[in-house]
Amino acid sequence: MTGMEKITYRPARDEFAYTFGGRMPVAHLRSGDVLEVFTEDCFGGLVRGPGDLPSQVCGMPYLNPVSGPFFVEDAEPGDTLAIHLASITPARDWGVSSTFPHFGALTSTSHTATLQPPLEERVWVYGIDRQAGIVRFQATETDHTAELPLEAMIGTIGVAPGGMEARSTIVPDTHGGNLDTPQLRAGTTLYLGVRVHGAMLALGDGHARQGNGEACGVGVEIATTTTLALEVIKGVPTVWPRLETDTAIMSIGCARPLEDAYRIAHHDMVGWVASLTGLEALDAYQLVSQAGRAPIGNVCDPNYTVLAAVDKALLPSPEAAYGGVHGRLRHLARRVA
Repeated sequence: MTGMEKITYRPARDEFAYTFGGRMPVAHLRSGDVLEVFTEDCFGGLVRGPGDLPSQVCGMPYLNPVSGPFFVEDAEPGDTLAIHLASITPARDWGVSSTFPHFGALTSTSHTATLQPPLEERVWVYGIDRQAGIVRFQATETDHTAELPLEAMIGTIGVAPGGMEARSTIVPDTHGGNLDTPQLRAGTTLYLGVRVHGAMLALGDGHARQGNGEACGVGVEIATTTTLALEVIKGVPTVWPRLETDTAIMSIGCARPLEDAYRIAHHDMVGWVASLTGLEALDAYQLVSQAGRAPIGNVCDPNYTVLAAVDKALLPSPEAAYGGVHGRLRHLARRVA
């Protein structure tokens, strides 16, 4: 690592990006830097109450803004960019969620066409108590309330795809993007394969919390102040996004249908376990089959997201993933912050 500098970035209203790729960088970072960045919610902060229906206050395609992209010095195709999420703090004391016509897991869509009327568009406003760590649900048609744990996460984070592509920030794929998994929380390190010179990292779409699957298509959407630490891992490719925590490793697959996303994630996990432990491929397959977990990220985006997760404690004498970068970045973020 060569950086070890803390950079703070807050985009102006017109500086948000809506694609991965096809944008000039807003700032330059180096391996070892710590970045503190403001991110806006998926509605660009325009949905603030029940009367702010997204279809009326938001204009397509200007949904799901991300902060960036950030050019990472020395990052080249064939490298891996490690991004440690040190902290994710809600920037406001409220968040919003919604339902949309023809969007979400339990309604008809343009590709799953049925004759029933479109789902009603409705907005829910959640109070966020950062000190107590609580997100407050309030039903719109009754007086029912519920206090849910505040589990802030980043819904969208990625690098530029290769092949001169520009991908909408709503799409998850090999470059990252709208992964929408609650596992992208503070304390997690994300590994992304670099596909263009400088990687071009961008992130946004914070959620105060989200259930696995994001059934209605919308989490508790929030603006955040997010702090992350970076390291470029030279000459080590990463085909699909991977995650590491203190206790587990996870592979991410993005595709439709859902079973293909499952297959991608578990194919990658079996190979990763074998390479870290020296287990033969079918032995690794058997261990993942019996000890693994498969949390679903989303079932509503243009691609669905499924994870394959295995606890490190169940692996036989595993080598440190990517040379121990998770531990290094966790320590760096604490020291620099």
